[in-house]
Amino acid sequence: MTTKRTSSDWLYTISPKRKLIDLNFKEIWRYRDLLFLFVKRDIITQYKQTILGPLWYFIQPLFTSVIFTLIFNNLASIPTGSGIPSFLFNLAGITSWNYFSACLTGTSDTFKANQNIFGKVYFPRVITPLSVVFSNLLKFGIQLLVFISFYIYFVFFTNQAANAIPQSALVLLPFLIIFMGLFGLGFGMVISSLTTKYRDLTFLVGFGVQLLMYGSAVMYPLSYFKEKVPEYSWIVEYNPMTTIIELFRYMTLGVGEFSIENFLYAGSISILVFLFGLIVFNKTEKTFIDTV
Repeated sequence: MTTKRTSSDWLYTISPKRKLIDLNFKEIWRYRDLLFLFVKRDIITQYKQTILGPLWYFIQPLFTSVIFTLIFNNLASIPTGSGIPSFLFNLAGITSWNYFSACLTGTSDTFKANQNIFGKVYFPRVITPLSVVFSNLLKFGIQLLVFISFYIYFVFFTNQAANAIPQSALVLLPFLIIFMGLFGLGFGMVISSLTTKYRDLTFLVGFGVQLLMYGSAVMYPLSYFKEKVPEYSWIVEYNPMTTIIELFRYMTLGVGEFSIENFLYAGSISILVFLFGLIVFNKTEKTFIDTV
């Protein structure tokens, strides 16, 4: 004897996405345990079978800042401002840049890296790129602590950081971190969706991120670029990551450009890029299994 089931007997109902912008927070919260597992997996596997392990969280930004200081500040004599140590200036830029680039590169191969899981079981697909953003948030937090440690060293144990003073705008730092995550996530979801059809983009991502870093005022102040190359300064000036990095340096060191207009510009662009990425991601989600 068989019993006929009704819709009220099921815990969940899976239905196709009909809205242009569809982000079901209720469903994501329902799968929060899976999100936590993905975050845990990303953190554990990232440096698994490495000798130095989590020490790479510290080594990468420190060595990059040292190299930038030697090349751009000592050899090329790019100024970072009176009373602002070059190393601390570069470490601030690298810390903020690393979070964006890690979110972008980590989410840019979501469909390809998870095609086996996506093809077998249902869960909100957006959880996978979200897990990358959250796992990299831990890495950003550790590197922020490294930056704070060197800030304390330069301010209290040397006389090189006389003008490195955090500004009252520091209260906006949590929003700036959200902007970095949304910008990297949105950008990464667009690339991830495009790579299901155009595999050339896979090779372009690493190369493009390197080029974008040089155009984002990571190792030089925006004012210096505008002074030296005024005819091309708009390329760097209107780059949202330049605005975010300049805001981060102003909040933490008191150097760089800050205005409410710039803050709103960075926030607006980040939200628009995220929404655009979400639309493209949702559209690709329906058909990617036929093209990957």
